[in-house]
Amino acid sequence: MKAEQYQAIIEGILFTMGEAVEIERLAEALELETEQVRQIIRQMAERYEQDDRGIQLMEIEDAVQMCTKKELYEYLIKVAKQPKQHVLTDVLLETLSIIAYKQPVTRLEIEKIRGVSCAHAVNKLVEYNLVCELGRLDAPGRPLLFGTTEEFLRSFGVHSIEELPVLNQDQMEEFRQQAEEEMNLKLNV
Repeated sequence: MKAEQYQAIIEGILFTMGEAVEIERLAEALELETEQVRQIIRQMAERYEQDDRGIQLMEIEDAVQMCTKKELYEYLIKVAKQPKQHVLTDVLLETLSIIAYKQPVTRLEIEKIRGVSCAHAVNKLVEYNLVCELGRLDAPGRPLLFGTTEEFLRSFGVHSIEELPVLNQDQMEEFRQQAEEEMNLKLNV
């Protein structure tokens, strides 16, 4: 088969699935090596980057998804129902950050870091499909473990958790001081 035929097959699969498909699964379907499929996907992505194309390929960990280019969003919402915009409050963002950097993490561990209950925040993040249950910790009570989802990666424009910014020691110290100040304010009220 020619490269164009493989591209057409991958395009058809991604369009039909509507969600991220593992590159390994594509390789199995095409009866190709994974690296060959990655090369075909790179060629497709280059074609889609042209100004006259409305779609793009987004790699998420070891999967790929076809999606609309961001710059076309304003036109898309004129035709489609406006997607529900989830509001991420400071509490939700703080909880999500803890989960993203510490995953897999239990609710109790999140509460130890935040210093307050986080049940509502975690439930909201699960509802927004930014966080999911990963299983249970092998400990008394078998608490649930939480981690981020593909939707989290898509929403924040990263391909994998490894791409999250690394905080340096100065930033960590500054955040620690801010947290202590907030705790002192709450205790003095």
